[in-house]
Amino acid sequence: MPQSLAQLYTHLIFSTKNRQPTIGKTIWDELSAYLGGTLRELKSPAIAIGVVPEHVHILYRHAKTLSVSDLLEKLKVSSSKWMKTKGRDYEDFYWQNGYGAFSVSASRLEAVKRYVLNQEEHHREVSFQDEFRGFLREYRVEYDERYVWD
Repeated sequence: MPQSLAQLYTHLIFSTKNRQPTIGKTIWDELSAYLGGTLRELKSPAIAIGVVPEHVHILYRHAKTLSVSDLLEKLKVSSSKWMKTKGRDYEDFYWQNGYGAFSVSASRLEAVKRYVLNQEEHHREVSFQDEFRGFLREYRVEYDERYVWD
């Protein structure tokens, strides 16, 4: 086949260092826009971004020429540096080392988009750690609890 075609959707989840609630609500929209712009530059356009104090959810279309780990490294390094420019509250801002990346079927895009955009309400009832464990179970990811959290 002379042409390479791909349509890969990913639900990405990562948190602040030690899951500290350091992302102030006043910066959520600006951080979402920054993350979206960075993803666009990486040829991996965002479909939805949800920010809460200690983590983010991103639904995006993944570029066919970039590994997930390379995308994450570029996204986290860039956004962490950007966050540090946002005032004293963010001078010591860091993302956690790890992440969760889960494949999304095209038929589930709208449901996952709603989920990502509804993070603030969702986390009134479910902690980030319980939510993340749920994703690991749903996607049948084997893990050792000792190494999941920073």
